[in-house]
Amino acid sequence: MPRRVPRLSLEVQYALAASRLPTAASLRRWAKAAQEDDCVVTVRFVGAREAQTLNSLYRGKDYATNVLAFVYDGQRPLRGDLVLCAPVLRQEARTQRKPLFDHCAHLVVHGMLHLQGYQHDTVRATRAMEARETAILDRLGVPDPYADRR
Repeated sequence: MPRRVPRLSLEVQYALAASRLPTAASLRRWAKAAQEDDCVVTVRFVGAREAQTLNSLYRGKDYATNVLAFVYDGQRPLRGDLVLCAPVLRQEARTQRKPLFDHCAHLVVHGMLHLQGYQHDTVRATRAMEARETAILDRLGVPDPYADRR
C-alpha cells in the first residue's frame, strides 16, 4: 500500500521587504521535506524588533533570535507558525560563510521539526534532531550545517 503524502497548507508573510528572501515556493519545498503529518503553517519573516519582542514574551529571552516555532493546539492537522528574523539570518549566514538560502532552508527544516515535537534540550534529543535535520537537508542538496562541530 503506498504511503499517504501529508498535506501542507502554507501561508507566507513578509513583515519587511521581501527582496533577496526565499520565495513561497522555496519555503514550501523546505517545509514539505521536513513534514511528517498534515500541517497548517504560517512562515513569517520579521525584523529584529518583532523577533526580539516575541522571543522576550514567549521565551523570556530579550534578544532577536533566528527562528521561533509556535504550535497552536497540538491537534491534527498540526497548526503553527514559524517566525524567521531576516536580519539575524543574514548576519548568521555571513558569519558562517554560507548562502542565505541554505541557512534559511536549515532553519525552516529546524522550525518544522520543532513544530512536530522535536527538541534539543538534552544531548540525546539534540543528536536525534540534528541527524534528522542533516538527512533532510542532504536530500535538499544543502550541506550539513553542523559539519564544523563534528
